[in-house]
Amino acid sequence: MSERPPSSTRGAGGEPSWSLPGPARSRLALTLALVATGLILVFTVGMERDEEPSAGTPAPRPAPESRPEFRKTVPAAATAAPVDRPQVSDEQELDTWSRKVESATGVPARAAAAYGRAEMWLRGGEPDCHLSWSTLAAIGYVETRHGEGGSGTPIRADGRPVEPIVGPPLDGTQGRRKIADTDNGRLDGDATWDRELGPLGFLPEHWERWADRATKDGRAPDPQDIDDAALTAARVLCAQDRDLATDEGWWRAVRAYHGADGAAGQRNPGAPGDGRDGSGDRNPDGRADDYVREVATRADTYAHQLPADR
Repeated sequence: MSERPPSSTRGAGGEPSWSLPGPARSRLALTLALVATGLILVFTVGMERDEEPSAGTPAPRPAPESRPEFRKTVPAAATAAPVDRPQVSDEQELDTWSRKVESATGVPARAAAAYGRAEMWLRGGEPDCHLSWSTLAAIGYVETRHGEGGSGTPIRADGRPVEPIVGPPLDGTQGRRKIADTDNGRLDGDATWDRELGPLGFLPEHWERWADRATKDGRAPDPQDIDDAALTAARVLCAQDRDLATDEGWWRAVRAYHGADGAAGQRNPGAPGDGRDGSGDRNPDGRADDYVREVATRADTYAHQLPADR
């Protein structure tokens, strides 16, 4: 008679009941654990794949990073130009002040005198405008480096550049604005496109609308003369009762100077939205705002180099 395996026993019904050795039970438990882990992974990965887009569906694009908005604030206050004395000569005070400006900021004294004189006159003529020479100086720097243009030579003692400053045609190429001729070429010599003029980069239409003669000698205002240019720029900035001591007033003034907000009342208003009546913007791609930011940064720099007296 053959012997039963020693590990077998009889169940209650008489059938054999096998009892596995210890090592076998361990291997079986390990196998079952591995199978369970595999099933869990299969279900988990399957659920994650169901949430992903199919191969034929493009994945949603991440939201673009928003560019932080430049905070529109008035540049810091700069030390004021001397008090205008209509009945007494103030040339010596202005000369002393302009040399101080040159020493602190690098703005040529001859240009600083023109900016300071414009502030002095507007302080009496339009006191609610609160124009500062530092804003005019910032525009002069951004436009032509205070009249140096491409020559690298400061303006002469008579206030004119060594060579007349006439910019390239504003024909929309090479990143330039696109502005068709407005003066029949009388000021800039171009009857097809406008060109910026003089130390403060005037558009011809601005000049024809706002030009003023600083010396009041009866001669025609000259956009190449920095005294005339500074006074005329002051008039453009202060037009429409703007208050340059406010954030909105300052930014709108410089945008208007650049020609983005209707240029403070052109001589030939156009249809609403064409950029000539203040309701449109001839710089929809943001170049006007970039210009204002650059002027604001420069004006703030000058003000911190020569801060207002406290």
